[in-house]
Amino acid sequence: MSTVQLYTKYTRVWIPDPDEVWRSAEIVKDYKEGDKSLQLKLEDETLYEYRLDLQGNELPLLCNPDILVRENDLTALSYLHEPAVLHNLKVRFLESNFVYTYCGIVLVAINPYEELPIYEEDAIYAYSGQNMGDMDPHIFAVAEEAYKQMARDEKNQSIIVSGESGAGKTVSAKYAMRFFTTVGGSASKTNIEAKVLASNPIMEAIGNARTTRNDNSSRFGKYIEIGFDKRYHIIGANMRTYLLEKSRVVFQAEHERNYHIFYQLCASSSLPEFKDLGLTCAEDFFYISQGGDTSISGVDDADDFEKTRHAFTLLGVKESHQMTIFRIIAAILHLGNLEIQVERGSEACSLSSEDEHLKNFCGLLGVELSQMQHWLCNRKLVTTAETYVKNMSLHQVVNARNALAKHIYAQLFNWIVQHINKALHTTVKQHSFIGVLDIYGFETFEVNSFEQFCINYANEKLQQQFNLHVFKLEQEEYMKEGIPWTLIDFYDNQPCIDLIEAKLGILDLLDEECKVPRGTDQNWAQKLYDRHGSSQHFQKPRMSNTSFIILHFADKVEYQSEGFLEKNRDTVYEEQISILKASKYPMVADLFHEEKGAVPVTPMGKGTSKISVRSARPAIKAANKEHKKTVGHQFRNSLHLLMETLNATTPHYVRCIKPNDEKLPFKFDPKRAVQQLRACGVLETVRISAAGFPSRWSYHDFLKRYRVLMKKTDLAKNDKKQICKTLLEDLIKDPDKFQFGHTKIFFRAGQVAYLEKLRADKFRAAIIMIEKTVRGWLQRVKYQRLRQATVVLQRYARGHLARRLAEHLRRTRAAIILQKQFRMLRIRRAFQRVRNSTITIQAFARGMFARRIYHQILAEHKATILQKYARGWLARTRFHRVQAATIVLQCYYRRMKARQQLKALRIEARSAQHLKKLNVGMENKVVQLQRKIDEQNKEYKLLNEQLSTLTSAHSSEVEKLKKELLQYQQSQRGDGNQLVSLQEEMEHLRLELERAHGERKVVEDSYMQEKDLLRKRISDLEEENALLKQEKEELNSRILCQSEDEFTRNAVEENIQMKKELEEERSRYQNLVKEYSSLEQRYDNLRDEMTIIKAPGHRRNPSNQSSLESDSNNPSISSSDIGDTDDVIQQVEEIGMEKAAMDMTLFLKLQKRVRELELARKKLQTQLEKKEQESKKSQVIETKTMTSEQEDFAYNSLKRQELESENKKLKNELNELRKAIADRATQNNSSNDVQDSYNLLLNHLKAANEELEVRKEEVLILRSQIMKAAQQKEMGKNMVKERERIPSNASWPNSDRHVDQEDAIEAYQGMCETNRKTEDWGYLNEDGELGLAYQGLKQVARLLEAQLQDQRRKHEEEMEGLRNQLDAVQEELQKQQQASLQTLQLSPEVQVELGLQQEITRLTNENLDLKELVEKLEKNEKKLKKQLKIYMKKVQDFEASQTTLPADRRPHDSNMQAAVQRKEKDFQGMLEYYKEDEPLLIRNLITDLKPQAVSATVPCLPAYILFMCLRHADYINDDQKVHSLLTSTINGIKKVLKKHHDDFEMTSFWLANVCRLLHCLKQYSGDEGFMTQNTPKQNEHCLKNFDLTEYRQVLSHLSIQIYQQLINIAQGILQPMTVSAVLENESIQGLSGVQPMGYRKYISNSPEVDTSYSLDNMIRQLNTFHSIMCDQGLDPEIVQQVFKQIFYMINAVTLNNLLLRKDVCSWSTGMQLRFNISQLEEWLHGKNLQQSGAAQTLVPLIQAAQLLQLKKKTSEDAEAICSLCTSLTTQQIVKILNLYTPVNEFEERVTVAFIRNIQMHLQERNDPPQLLLDFKHVFPVSFPFNPSSITMDSIHLPASLNLDFLNKV
Repeated sequence: MSTVQLYTKYTRVWIPDPDEVWRSAEIVKDYKEGDKSLQLKLEDETLYEYRLDLQGNELPLLCNPDILVRENDLTALSYLHEPAVLHNLKVRFLESNFVYTYCGIVLVAINPYEELPIYEEDAIYAYSGQNMGDMDPHIFAVAEEAYKQMARDEKNQSIIVSGESGAGKTVSAKYAMRFFTTVGGSASKTNIEAKVLASNPIMEAIGNARTTRNDNSSRFGKYIEIGFDKRYHIIGANMRTYLLEKSRVVFQAEHERNYHIFYQLCASSSLPEFKDLGLTCAEDFFYISQGGDTSISGVDDADDFEKTRHAFTLLGVKESHQMTIFRIIAAILHLGNLEIQVERGSEACSLSSEDEHLKNFCGLLGVELSQMQHWLCNRKLVTTAETYVKNMSLHQVVNARNALAKHIYAQLFNWIVQHINKALHTTVKQHSFIGVLDIYGFETFEVNSFEQFCINYANEKLQQQFNLHVFKLEQEEYMKEGIPWTLIDFYDNQPCIDLIEAKLGILDLLDEECKVPRGTDQNWAQKLYDRHGSSQHFQKPRMSNTSFIILHFADKVEYQSEGFLEKNRDTVYEEQISILKASKYPMVADLFHEEKGAVPVTPMGKGTSKISVRSARPAIKAANKEHKKTVGHQFRNSLHLLMETLNATTPHYVRCIKPNDEKLPFKFDPKRAVQQLRACGVLETVRISAAGFPSRWSYHDFLKRYRVLMKKTDLAKNDKKQICKTLLEDLIKDPDKFQFGHTKIFFRAGQVAYLEKLRADKFRAAIIMIEKTVRGWLQRVKYQRLRQATVVLQRYARGHLARRLAEHLRRTRAAIILQKQFRMLRIRRAFQRVRNSTITIQAFARGMFARRIYHQILAEHKATILQKYARGWLARTRFHRVQAATIVLQCYYRRMKARQQLKALRIEARSAQHLKKLNVGMENKVVQLQRKIDEQNKEYKLLNEQLSTLTSAHSSEVEKLKKELLQYQQSQRGDGNQLVSLQEEMEHLRLELERAHGERKVVEDSYMQEKDLLRKRISDLEEENALLKQEKEELNSRILCQSEDEFTRNAVEENIQMKKELEEERSRYQNLVKEYSSLEQRYDNLRDEMTIIKAPGHRRNPSNQSSLESDSNNPSISSSDIGDTDDVIQQVEEIGMEKAAMDMTLFLKLQKRVRELELARKKLQTQLEKKEQESKKSQVIETKTMTSEQEDFAYNSLKRQELESENKKLKNELNELRKAIADRATQNNSSNDVQDSYNLLLNHLKAANEELEVRKEEVLILRSQIMKAAQQKEMGKNMVKERERIPSNASWPNSDRHVDQEDAIEAYQGMCETNRKTEDWGYLNEDGELGLAYQGLKQVARLLEAQLQDQRRKHEEEMEGLRNQLDAVQEELQKQQQASLQTLQLSPEVQVELGLQQEITRLTNENLDLKELVEKLEKNEKKLKKQLKIYMKKVQDFEASQTTLPADRRPHDSNMQAAVQRKEKDFQGMLEYYKEDEPLLIRNLITDLKPQAVSATVPCLPAYILFMCLRHADYINDDQKVHSLLTSTINGIKKVLKKHHDDFEMTSFWLANVCRLLHCLKQYSGDEGFMTQNTPKQNEHCLKNFDLTEYRQVLSHLSIQIYQQLINIAQGILQPMTVSAVLENESIQGLSGVQPMGYRKYISNSPEVDTSYSLDNMIRQLNTFHSIMCDQGLDPEIVQQVFKQIFYMINAVTLNNLLLRKDVCSWSTGMQLRFNISQLEEWLHGKNLQQSGAAQTLVPLIQAAQLLQLKKKTSEDAEAICSLCTSLTTQQIVKILNLYTPVNEFEERVTVAFIRNIQMHLQERNDPPQLLLDFKHVFPVSFPFNPSSITMDSIHLPASLNLDFLNKV
C-alpha cells in the first residue's frame, strides 16, 4: 500500500492550527510523488494549499474513517496520533456528553463541571460483574476490573488517579471508593464502608481549599488502602498522605482561600459550644482573608461543618477531642491576628499582654501567656561557651509566627490522619487490598519553586512505572498470541530521575547545602550548574543565575532556586515547641511529643518559613539527629515506599483532564487538553501502541466485517483462519503490516483504514450496479402503468358522457312534476300551521290563568300552616332552652355543694380526732347495740300486745259511734227547716253536676270532630305520599337512565384509583416484611457464626416457643401473672437465642413485665421507708403508753355516755312512732293503713337486726383471726422484730375480702398493746373487736367514696353526652330553619320538588338505619348460635365422658386401635396425634420432605395434612396444641427455606403449601365472607373453638418472605443470561452480520469461557419455572405475579445494559431486540399469562428497540419519537440517541441538532432524574383467596410419608 494510494481525492487529513491545535481538511486533488503541496478544502469550504517538506517527507496526518469516530477506546483507532486522539475526545465530550474514554489500560476522565446521573447505585450494580470492555467507559468499570482481578488473581490492586488541580481527581477517587463499599460491603456490623466514606469530608475539610483552578482542590496527596478478607468483604482501610501545602495556612493568593475547616468553624461560631473560641466572621482574621472573597458560591460552610462533625463522630473521635481540634484551629486564627509592636530606636519587637488575640491563643492552647509572649519575639542562641537570648526583628518575628502556625496545623493534620487510620483499622487478618492513589498531576507555572519540583519529581516516578507496565502488557499480549516479539522503542525517563535522586543529584546537593552553616540558594544553584551543566535533561537559563531548567517527560520547567533551602530545612524554634509541650491540655501536648525530638519535622510539609536559622544546636541533645532529615529526603523516602507498594500491585490508571479554565460545563479547550494529554502520559500510551500492532481483530469478527471482499471459493472453506490469511495476502502485499495470532489478527497502524476503504469501494460499486438496474426497472414499470391507465380513462370518459345526457332528460321531466306537487303542498301546510297555532295559543293561555289562580291559593294556605308550626316550634324551643339551662344550673350548684360537703368529710376523715373518736367509742357502742337489740325485742312484744288491745278498743269505739249516730239522726228528724236547706243545697249541686255533664259532652263532640278531621287529613296525606312515591320512582328511573354511563365511568376510575392505592400500600408493607426477613436472615447468620465460634458442643433447644404467642393463646406469659414471670424468664433463657430472636411478641411482653416489676420494686421500697418511719414513731408512742392509759379510759367512758344518749334518742323516736300510729288509728275508720305502716316498721326493724347480726358475726370472725395470729407469735420476742415480721408473714387465710397491709398492721399493733396491758381475754376480745370494726368501717368508707366517684364520673359522662346531643339537636334545628327559610323564598314548584327530595332522603336514611340494625341483630344471632353450639358440644362431650371409662390414662396402643376402628366407619377429615409425636410429624412432613415424594398426589398435600391435624386440636379445644403445631410448622418451614435458599423447586413447593394452608384457615374459619363457595360438607369442617386470625397474618408474612426468596432465586438464574439471550443473541441469522469494531481488551488474563446464552435457553428456563409452579399447585394469580416480576427484571437489566453500551445501539440490534421480545410475548400468550401484566413491563424495552429503528432526521421524526417513547425518560431517549452507532458508512449518525430538537420537545415532561432502571424493584404482591373444592375426608395419606402415627378421626 503506497502513499499515492492513501492520499487520494476525498481523503481527509489533519493540518496544524494555532487556535484549534489541529484542523481537518479534505484533499481535492490526488497526490502524486514529487508534488510540493497538497490541494485541500477546509471545513468552511475554503481552499487551502498545504506546503510539503520534501526533505523530511512529512505528509499531513490522515483522518480516521467516520465509522471509527467516537470509539470508546482510543487505541482502537486505525490511525493513532495526537489529532485523532484529541478529535475523538472532543466529539465524545461535546456531542455525546461522554466524560469517560479508554486509552488502552488508561481511563481518561474529562471533568464536565456538572452533575450527571451516571453514578447512582443502579449504575454500580450494572457494572458489577462485567468485563472492562463490555460496557461504556466508566470509573466503575475500572473499579470493577480491580475488584475482579483481586478476587481472581489474589493479588493486590492499585488505582492511580492523577491530573492537575480542578480535573476531578478527588471526585474520581471518591466514586471508586464508593463502588468498593457498595460491592464489597462489610461482613460484620462494624459499618466499615460508612467509615471509609466518612473520612472523605474530614480530609476535604482539613486538606482541600479553593484555588484559581478549582473550588475544592486537594492540597496534598493521599493513598488509601481498602482491605478485604478472604470473602472479599471490606474489613478496614489505611491512609497515607504526601506533601501537605502548609504555606497555605499563612498565605493565599488572590481569589484563593485557606483550608475549608477555618471557614466552616467561623460560619458555626455562633453555636453555644463555640462561644469560648472567640471567633467572628472570616473577614476578621488575617490568615483566611488574604485571598479576598471568603465564600464560595453554592457552598454552605455551616452545613459542611455539620457534616464534618458527623464524620468525626462516625469515626469514633470523642467529643472532647473534637473540641480540642476546633480550639487548636481557632488558636491558629488568633495567632495570625497578633499585633507586633516595634520598639523605637531599635529593631526589637514585643507583644502587648493585653492583646485579646494573644490571650485567646494561649487560653485555647492551655499555655502560659508570659512565656509565649516572650519567645514569640526572642530567640535563644547556644554556643560552646554560653547561651544568650537575642531580640528578633519584625520580619523575623512574623516569619517565626507563621512557621509556628504552619507547624501546629501540620501536626494537627497528622494527628487526624492517624486517628482516621485507627478508626479504619481492624483486627481481622487482611487477605488483600485495593489502593486508591489521589495525587497531584504535573505542574508548571510562571514561578515554580520547591513544591512544583517535588510534585514533578513524583510524576516522573509514576510515569516511569506507567511506561514499564504498558510495555509489560504489550509483551504479554504478543507472547500469548504467539507473535514474534520485537523490542519497541519507548521513552525512558530514568535519566531525568537519576538527575534528581541519584548520588550527587539535585536532592543530594540540596541536602548538602542545607548542612553548610552559611549555605545559600545562589551557592546551591551554582553547584548545580557546575555538576549537571552537561546533562541532557538539565539546562541553565540565559538571563538568570539563580534558576535552572529540567526537561521532564511532559515539558520543560524552569525552577527559581530562591527558598529551596529554607523549605527543605523546615525548622521551627525549639522554645516555642517546648511551651506547647507544657500545655495543660493533654492532646495539645501529645501533638508535639509524638517524635523524640525537640523540633519534629513533618514529612508532609510543603511551604515553610523563610527564617534562616543556623544549625548550631547543643551536642548534648542526641535526639536532634533525627531532625536533620530534610523535607526532600523524607519525601524521596516516602515516594520510594509508594513506588514499592505500586510495583507490588496491579495498577489501574485514571487520568483526569480539565477541559477549560473557566469551569464551564461541557466546554472543550483543545490547547489545555493537549497540554494535559501530553503531561499525563496518554499520548505516550498511544505512541507505544502505534509502534506495534495497535489494531487487533478476532477471526470471527474480521470474517463478518470483511466477507464482502472475499471470493465465493474462499467462503466455501471451513477454516476461518485460512480464509482470513488468503484475503489479507491478496489485499495487503507487505507481510510486515499484519501478523496472525492464535485467536486474533494484529494490524499495523493505518491498515484497518485501508481495509475500510477497500470495503467502501466494493460497496460503492455494488450500489451503483443495484441503482442502475433498479432505476431501469422502475422506469419500465412506470411507462406500462401510464399506458394502461390512459386506455381505461378513455373508456370511462365516453360512457360517462352518454349517461350524463340520459340523466339530464329524466331530471327535466321529473322537475316539472315535483314543482306542481310541491306548490300544492306548500299552500296546504301554511293553512294547517295557522290553524294549529291558534288552537295551541288558546289552550296554553287558559291553562296559564287557571294554574296561576291555583298556585296563589296554594301558597297562601301553605304560608298559614308554616306560620302556625313555626310559631309553635319557636315557643317550645324557647321553653326547652330555659328548662335545660335551669336544670344545668341546678346540677352545677348541687354538684358544687356536694363537692364542698365531700371535701369537708374528707378533711374530717383525715383528722386525728376523728380517728380517735371512731376508735375509742366503738367497744361501748357494740355493747350498747347488743342491749339495744334486747330492748327492741322486748318493745316488739309490747307493741304486739298494744296492737291487740288497740284493735279491741277500736272495735268497741266503732260500735259506740254507730249508736251515737242513730241517736243523732233520730234527734234531727224533727228539724224540717234544716232538711229544706239541705235539699236546696242538693238541688244546687245537681244543677252544677248537669252543667258539668253538658260541658263535658260539648268537649267530647269537639274532640270527635277534630279527630274526624285529622283522620281525613291523614288519609289525604297518605294519598299524596303514594303519589309522591310513584313520582319518586319515576324520577329515580330517569336519573338512573341518565347517570348510568357516568356512574359506571366514575366507578371504574375509583376502582383503578383504589387499586393503585392498594398496590402502594402493599408495596410499603411488603418492603417492611422484606427488611424484617433480611434482618432476621442476617441475625441467623451471625448467630450461626457465634455458635460455631463459642459453643464446642451441640445444644438442643426446646421448640415450644415461637413468635406467634399472644395474650389470648399463651395465658402463662402475660402482664397480669406475677407469679409466673420468673419461670417464663427462665424458660426463655433455656430456649436460647434462636427462639428468642424469632419470638418478638414474647420479648416485648417480658420487657413490659420487667418494667412493671421495677415500678413495683420502687413502690415497695418507698412503702418500706414509710414503715420504718412509722416504726420509729411507734417507738416514741410506746414510751408514752403509761401516760395515755388514763386518757383512754376517760375517752371510753365519754364515748359510752354518747352511745347511751343516742340509745335514748332512738327510744324516744320509737315512742313517737307509736303515738303517731295510735293517732292515725283513731282518726281513720279503716285499720289497713295502720297495719301497713306497722308492717313497714317491722320490716325496718328486721333489716336492722339482720344487718347488726351480720356485722356482729364479721367482728367475731375477724377477732378470732387476730387471736389465732397472736397466739402463733412468740411472746418473748422484741416488738420491733414483730413489726418487721408482720408485712411478710401476716396472712388472712379465711377472709374473702382484701385487707390492706397498713390496716392489718394497725389492728395488730392495737392487739399487741392490749396484750401488754392486761391478761384479761375479755378485754382483749373487746379491743380486737373495736380494731376490726374500725377496719370494716374504714373499708366501707372507701367503698362509698369509690362509688361516689364512679357515680360522679358517670354523671359527668351523661352530662357530656347530653350536651353533645343538645348541640347536635341545635345544629339540626338551625339547618332546618335555614332550609325552611330557603324553601320559603323559592317558587311553589321548586318547593314541591325540594320537599320531595327531602322526603326521599329521609326515607332512604331510615331504610339504611333499619338495615344496619337488622344486620347487627343477625350478627348477634349468629354469634349466639355459634356459642350455643359450642356449649352444647361441651355438654355432650362431658356427658359422653361421664358414661365412658374412668379418667385414668389408657394405653397408647388401645387408643390408636379404637380410633382406627372408629375412623373406618366415618372419616371426619381430622387427624389425631400425640404431643410427643409432634417433632416426628414436623420432620417427616416438612424438614425431610422432598417435593418429588408427593408429586403424584394431591397438590399441596402437606398443607391439607397440617390443617387436618389443626382441626383435631380445635375439635378437642386444646389451645396449647394449636399454638405448638403452628409454631413448629412455621419454624420448620423457615429452616427448610434457609437450608435450600437457592432451590427454586423447594421454594416454590413451600410457597404453594403455605398459601394453601392460609386459604384453608380462611375457608374453614367460619367467616361467611370466605364460605360463599363451600359445599355443605365443607361447612361441617369449619373450626369450632378458635379464631386464628393472628396466625393467618403470620402466615401471610411468611408467604411474602417465601415469595421474595423465590423471586431472588429466579432472578439469580435468569440475570446472567438476560443480556446475552435478549440483547446479543442473533435469533435472525445474518441480520447483524455487519458489526462495528470490537473494543481492545488488555485485561485478558482470565480464561475465555463461553457464557453466551440463546433466547431458547431463556425460554426453556422459563418453561421450567412455569411447569414447577403449576405442578406444585401454586395459585395462578401468584404465578402471574412471579412472571410479571421476572419480566420486569429482564426489561430493566436489558435496558440498563443497552443504555451503557455503544456497540449494541444500532438499527440491526433494534430489529433483533424487537424479534426477541416478540418471542417472549408469544411465550406469555402460549402460557395464558397475557393478563399478568408481564407484557406491559417490556414496554420500555420495546420502545427502545423502536427508537433504534426509527428515522432520525427531520422535526417530524422528532415528534414521532416523542409521541412513541412515552415509557422512556428524556435522559434515556437522549442517551440512546447519543450512543447510536451506524454499522457501516452508508448509514448516517444522529446529529447534535436532532438531539437538541428532541430535548426541546421533551421539556414539558416531568421525568425522574435517574438514567437507569432499578432492576431490584419488587412489585407489591397479593395473595387472593382461592378456596379449594377438595373436602378433608377425601384426602388419602400415602405410605411414603411415614405418617403411621397419625390416626384418622
